[in-house]
Amino acid sequence: MVYSDKVMDHFKNPRNMGELENPDGIGEVGNPICGDVMKITIKVKDNKISDIKFKTFGCIAAIATTSMLTELAKGKTLEEAEKITNQIIAQELKGLPAIKLHCSNLAADALRMAIKDYFKKVK
Repeated sequence: MVYSDKVMDHFKNPRNMGELENPDGIGEVGNPICGDVMKITIKVKDNKISDIKFKTFGCIAAIATTSMLTELAKGKTLEEAEKITNQIIAQELKGLPAIKLHCSNLAADALRMAIKDYFKKVK
């Protein structure tokens, strides 16, 4: 499988890897068919994602898409972050093989779940 240099960079040097202590929101997703599992933890301050971390068990594309997602979401308002789509993630990574596009879906879903979890906690 051929990956872009940007995908390989995020795979080999993932950004924001780990898990936040006492996160304001947690999003976990998994795909039983491919085995990818992603966990996103966020901190929110003044309606913005002030910090974000991820843990991913999966393939090159799964790790790269989650890493890219954290870079795209950090510093954004919750409303802006909710609008990050799988297409935006794939575009920022300079493309993904068609068979790996589901990884960008999982990453976007995990972020939306973390934001949803945050709103449940503050209401």
